[in-house]
Amino acid sequence: MSAKTVFITGCSTGIGYTTAVELKKREYRVICSARKEADVLHLKELGFEALQLDLADSDSINKAVDDLIKLTDGKIDGLFNNGAFGQPGAVEDLSRDVLRNQFETNFFGTHELTNLIIPLMRKQGHGRILYNSSILGFVAMKYRGAYNASKFALEGLVDTLRIELYGTNIQLCLIEPGPISSQFRKNAFALYKKNINPENSFHRQTYKAMEERLQKEGPAAPFTLPAEAVAEKVIHALESKKPKIRYYVTFPTYLFGYLKRLLPMAWLDILLRKVQ
Repeated sequence: MSAKTVFITGCSTGIGYTTAVELKKREYRVICSARKEADVLHLKELGFEALQLDLADSDSINKAVDDLIKLTDGKIDGLFNNGAFGQPGAVEDLSRDVLRNQFETNFFGTHELTNLIIPLMRKQGHGRILYNSSILGFVAMKYRGAYNASKFALEGLVDTLRIELYGTNIQLCLIEPGPISSQFRKNAFALYKKNINPENSFHRQTYKAMEERLQKEGPAAPFTLPAEAVAEKVIHALESKKPKIRYYVTFPTYLFGYLKRLLPMAWLDILLRKVQ
């Protein structure tokens, strides 16, 4: 029996890279992607099959899928939609263009890629499509509005698609991590500096604390787990006969998942206002 083939987006570092490593250990055929050519070359040097893919660019998505089909003869057992980034900033400081840019990668690009993979899975009669969402896909935390919105939208789309694909043997799973050790904060800080002008903002005093958090070395939040914790859930979602619809990762995700079901919204807001 040939090895199962899994395509993963956003593999330059963090969750995507770690998941690729863990799946390769389990003898999957892993095909990685990264936005920057330098990262693609680095992945190839490490022994991975790798493609260039910019989720904000339709031409790049179509080319990557064409290349993927050539590599695999159109046989894709799993897709892990991991590629994403976070744009910090108060909602009232987010311009239309900045918010659109967040959605191009986290939502529209992921949607477009998935729609190109679904026909391949239909043809072969099976498939697993996994989405790396977030605790911020079901609870909103301040100064993360763009990212919150993109993940809330993604979860709504996935919930709909899962219902529409019933009976196809294509199964969908959402992975919902809380704080994970990665380059996420470093990349977020670069976007904050590029797109937010704190000196002209009502929130300039609060931004100072946020800047410290984004630049802090090591875990910036309690209960932070390594990326392997996400990879473990991905493996279960790919291998279980009955994968879960949602996989919580880290204690905060379990906690707020429970509190959202238990508490009135106004009470939950009180707790969320305290989260930095």
